[in-house]
Amino acid sequence: MIAWERVTDADVLRAIKEYDRLGPERFFSAHGFAPTTTYELVWEQRFYPPKAILGAAYEFATGQRLASGDFEGGKAGAVRVLGQLGFTVREKRRPAK
Repeated sequence: MIAWERVTDADVLRAIKEYDRLGPERFFSAHGFAPTTTYELVWEQRFYPPKAILGAAYEFATGQRLASGDFEGGKAGAVRVLGQLGFTVREKRRPAK
């Protein structure tokens, strides 16, 4: 069972800072995730992949690494957990054609 209650907003912010420091490709490589397709975490007018950020935050909080397949990224998963921590996650905007 995943102990989401151990993840704090500080862990999420640490993951966001690491994403900014490493850039997307190095962050995904370091933490074993891929770019987002459906949702985006909004923080300080920037956009982040919610599942990857939450997975890294969980690793920071617990020392246990989660694989992408270990938890859901959608409304019942990462979106819900991040929302409970006070973060804004929205459906990803599709580019206009």
